[in-house]
Amino acid sequence: MENKEVLLELKGVQTYFPIKGGLLKKPTKFVQAVNDVDLTIYRGETLGLVGESGCGKTTLGKSILQLVKPTAGEIIYDFKDEFGKKDLRKLTNKEMDIARKNMQIVFQDPHSSLNPAFTIYQSLTDPLKKFGIKDKNQRRKIIGDILEAVNMRREYMDRYPHEFSGGQRQRIGIARALCINPELIICDESVSALDVSIQAQVLNLLKKLKEERNLTYIFITHDLSVVEYISDRIAVMYLGRIVELAETSQIFSHNLHPYTEALLSAIPIADLDRKRKRIVLEGDVPSPVNPPSGCNFHPRCKKCMDICKKDRPQLKKYIINSEEHYVACHLSENKLRENI
Repeated sequence: MENKEVLLELKGVQTYFPIKGGLLKKPTKFVQAVNDVDLTIYRGETLGLVGESGCGKTTLGKSILQLVKPTAGEIIYDFKDEFGKKDLRKLTNKEMDIARKNMQIVFQDPHSSLNPAFTIYQSLTDPLKKFGIKDKNQRRKIIGDILEAVNMRREYMDRYPHEFSGGQRQRIGIARALCINPELIICDESVSALDVSIQAQVLNLLKKLKEERNLTYIFITHDLSVVEYISDRIAVMYLGRIVELAETSQIFSHNLHPYTEALLSAIPIADLDRKRKRIVLEGDVPSPVNPPSGCNFHPRCKKCMDICKKDRPQLKKYIINSEEHYVACHLSENKLRENI
């Protein structure tokens, strides 16, 4: 991206959940869902956040929005108004309510994210009332306009969620996120519950809305073929940590982490003339309650060295084809020589 402007910066973000035990119900252990994440999101980009289930992607997204309170670190948002740059963790509840106008989320399940007892108008009108739109006719006009923007008819606002298909409900979920004109939208597995043909329609809609409304996306998914289509950059997450971060083309052509390589090998190929060796990872993702020493990935890595078991690799920056490429792996120097 040219003229990069930082919208959101994460520094050492941790989100731990206590496991309480004993008569006094004191925390004895912690689930380390997000562990020391540093990440920068630029205005106007789509950052794909990928990894296996349970690696902390959704928790990180909710931590950014303060739907889950982070344990430590800084989440600095550039509001470009009277707020300026603020650490979201330090905002009061009242200030956070104001800040939420800039940040919204599209949830994974379009069925459970809408109240079945409310019409679409009732589901979308509360955010507008909260942020100062008191006139009912004005709210109906805004909701009608936003429904048309997501390829739905205006009169659908008076129907109930059960009257719509899964793809239509997800469009309504996108409309709800857009109705107060945010600049950052976190899409949490927002197409994974849809049929493949509907996925393509929703992805094209998201790209169109991004261009029309100057949006910034954090697109959370486990599907690398989807993230390749929609993302400008990709961050690969494993057991609560970012292990690789680069431009989308770099991730697919010059990936440096064995975990990224394994994820890419699982993508189906339509071209029968092309061959790709499938890398099958042994075992399961380790428990975030008691993560391995050194590199979290070393128990499943076939290229593991002694240093991997002892020292945790730091996220280092490399320059490949004039682009920044970050990776946390002791093998990266050797892999870089093979790729370049």
